[in-house]
Amino acid sequence: MKNCWFTLFIALFCAYSGTVFAQKTTDSLARQAYLPDCIQYALGHQPIVRQSVIDQEIAERTVQSSLSAWYPQIGAGYNILHYLKLPVTLIPDATTGERRPVALGAQNTSTASFSLTQSVFSRDLLLASRTADTYRAQATQNTVRNKIDVVVNVSKAFYDVILTQRQVEILSEDIARLQRSLQDATNQYQGGIVDKTDPQRARIALNNSRAQQKQYRDLVGAKVQTLKQLMGYPPNMNLNLTYDTLQLANEVMMDTTLLVNPQSRIEYQLLQTQGRLLEANVRYNRWAYLPTVSANANYNLLFQNNFFGQLYNQTFPNSLIGLSVALPIFQGGRRIQQTKIAELQVQRLNWDLAALTSAVDAEYAQALANYKGNLANYLALRENQLLAEDVYRIINLQYRSGIKTYLDVTIAEADLRTARLNVFNALYQVLISKLDVQRALGAIQV
Repeated sequence: MKNCWFTLFIALFCAYSGTVFAQKTTDSLARQAYLPDCIQYALGHQPIVRQSVIDQEIAERTVQSSLSAWYPQIGAGYNILHYLKLPVTLIPDATTGERRPVALGAQNTSTASFSLTQSVFSRDLLLASRTADTYRAQATQNTVRNKIDVVVNVSKAFYDVILTQRQVEILSEDIARLQRSLQDATNQYQGGIVDKTDPQRARIALNNSRAQQKQYRDLVGAKVQTLKQLMGYPPNMNLNLTYDTLQLANEVMMDTTLLVNPQSRIEYQLLQTQGRLLEANVRYNRWAYLPTVSANANYNLLFQNNFFGQLYNQTFPNSLIGLSVALPIFQGGRRIQQTKIAELQVQRLNWDLAALTSAVDAEYAQALANYKGNLANYLALRENQLLAEDVYRIINLQYRSGIKTYLDVTIAEADLRTARLNVFNALYQVLISKLDVQRALGAIQV
């Protein structure tokens, strides 16, 4: 009774601890969630990753189940029979030699049997032993592939959210600047310095920025929900994404002189593992002519009596040991055809490896070209932003001095807003294309 209470206490404690740990995790992300935090959470909670871990356990159990046939197989049986009519046997008469039907046996019979079988050799067991580690490796590689997909998808979704958030912030700064411009233009119009078109232009620009900000703000919520779904994060829990703009800008650079190696890709490794399994299948079919050998032992307790109440009063035990050998002699050419099919499957997989090698080279070349183009575009747009800020500052001062018209200020403001938005769009494209290059190289580690 004490052991039962202790076991129940441990189970409740573990369940409570797991709940508290999960709550602490979501609470910490609700306060502050950097990209590594989001990735770490996704690797522990994303359904695809969790399913892959379960598949690994299933593979391990399957291997253990297959290998268990090497151990002795022990069984027991029991039966009880009542003959309504005893079986008849023809027995020759000692005098005349004529065969006469004689009923033999007892009305009631019961048997308790115990058997032991030990496999000595079998091609099925030989295959299971030689492919156990390969099956485990295949399950592990599937998990790694799914984790890489999760890392890439969560990273892209994270960058997408913070880009949109940054766009909202830029538009908020732009709105504040336009509100000041509108106030200046209104004061100058009331003072008779400019006509009413200046405050009207300022109002138009302000309304456009507010509408654009509303659009981006609504997109943030939808993109955050997409990120939560990719992370396996509770949709109703708060997720406070945190990022450092300077750090993001520093992460755009990477070594573009690296050469792609298809063997570093998890997809290639999976095909290699599948190839080892197919080669083992070829050997398995070639072993079809080998015998199946097993040893067995039986011990039986036989009870017989014509009176049911006295059935178990006396026993007649018997036992035996034996060796069984089954040797296929002719199978109608089935072994030859199965072996040929297995060999053709290996040849087909070799072409899959060749196709993947070519596809990896093309993927890397495309990803690298996109990255270089996006990086050049980002650097150019960042310079344009600095120029736009300087142009706006000068024109705004000239407008206040009465040298420039408000139309020039409006154009400068639009250029500055576009330049700032374009810089973050370009930064997002660079980071995304960098992820694609790293994935093509097989450089994403989990």
